[in-house]
Amino acid sequence: MKPAKAALTGLLAIVAALAAGHLVAAFVGLSASPYLAVGNAAIDLTPSWLKDFAVSTFGTYDKLVLLIGMAVVLAGVGVAAGLASRTTPTPGTVVAIVLGLVGVVAVLNRPDAGQLSVLAPLASLAAGVFVFRHLHKETEESETRRDFLVTAGLAAVAGIAGQVFGSRTDVEGSRQAIGELKPATPAPEVPINADFVRDGTPSFITSNKDFYRIDTALSVPRIRAEEWALRVHGMVERPTVLTFDEIRRRDLVEETVTLTCVSNEVGGPYISTAKFIGIKIGDVLREAGVKAGADQLFSTSDEGFTAGSPLDYVLERGLIAIGMNGEPLPAEHGFPARLVVPGLYGYVSATKWVTDLNVTTFAKEQGYWIPRGWATRAPIKTMSRIDRPKGLGKVQGRTVVAGTAWAQPKGVAKVEVRADGGPWQEAELGADVSDSTWRMWRIELDLKPGSHTVECRATDKSGYTQDQARLDPVPDGATGWHSISFTVG
Repeated sequence: MKPAKAALTGLLAIVAALAAGHLVAAFVGLSASPYLAVGNAAIDLTPSWLKDFAVSTFGTYDKLVLLIGMAVVLAGVGVAAGLASRTTPTPGTVVAIVLGLVGVVAVLNRPDAGQLSVLAPLASLAAGVFVFRHLHKETEESETRRDFLVTAGLAAVAGIAGQVFGSRTDVEGSRQAIGELKPATPAPEVPINADFVRDGTPSFITSNKDFYRIDTALSVPRIRAEEWALRVHGMVERPTVLTFDEIRRRDLVEETVTLTCVSNEVGGPYISTAKFIGIKIGDVLREAGVKAGADQLFSTSDEGFTAGSPLDYVLERGLIAIGMNGEPLPAEHGFPARLVVPGLYGYVSATKWVTDLNVTTFAKEQGYWIPRGWATRAPIKTMSRIDRPKGLGKVQGRTVVAGTAWAQPKGVAKVEVRADGGPWQEAELGADVSDSTWRMWRIELDLKPGSHTVECRATDKSGYTQDQARLDPVPDGATGWHSISFTVG
């Protein structure tokens, strides 16, 4: 077999295998797609340092980069298998079987896999072996070209059909049917002087489309509110199951909360604020009757992510949220329901697509990130950042420096700024909306033409001033004063 034909044979076998698995997964659960299952397994097995590198380098595109990288690797494996099989189909057949078995193992280890999920990787295995051996046979050149075109066409149709059928769950229709969410206790209005957008700070309330998203889900779970339920069990007197309608019929509360990702570097973007609507976790747990000795609320997502929150903390502050900025939660932010806990980093509290609340102890259960080197308890640290001017930028005349500070749930008392290592100057603060939200600040500096470096630091209402020492996010969040350098013209 000619090298070009051998390489194309291996490549098309890989494509056909993935397409077949994706198509079957559309009917047994999209997470059963071997491509996605292996991708999720890769995320689960990624060491913390590599995960941090991916987030800091690619931001919210880290999962897309992973999928593209997997595609490139698989294409290379397919080409190599084809070239190794120029005289006999045995090497390529073995590779197809091995890849198929990897898919089977990945799917079987998915926590959200159903009983029929294994059909998807088995279909992928069968398609890969069949297509490879079929295209490997010696035929006339015209017939070979026709077989290649037919295989490529069928694989494309299967892949597209899998995506279409896999997205057939009408999540958006379910969201729209919910209609307007009217809290019995609305959040206070945000004052007009809460931010300094003209000076370069973010808007105080982050729009749903701009709210940061960092999670472990390779594909967004698609769950209809009508089919969703939340199980509450463990160390409680009265285990219960709540449906979406049961939650909605309760007196809903609305709270303005700033959420922060533990992966945020000093000066990083992974912090946003929204008005969340839902019910108090504390009310639900007190109705269930928490038993003595429990110290952790262990929450589980539909796609298998887990988080462990200090029980006393969530009893006081936690929210089971079903709405965000006046509308049902967007699918990518946890629809139908998620947890919101002011003052804790998201990896120990902000479980999206939540389906299970287990009242337990830290000795019995560990959340997803804890065995991966992250701290068990993760209170948000007092931090601040400079939003304007931009680093290495150029400004004219009197310099306005503006930014954001946060210290949930203690609240921000003051922000100080200094230029070129000089004396600290206290900045003007935006309106204090709540201790569970960020706070904007600004200051005008009279700087001479030339290069300058500006630093900022925040002090919370307990009197604690943020640490100067620069530390990486692992294991419990970054620290350090944010600084930028720029030129005054």
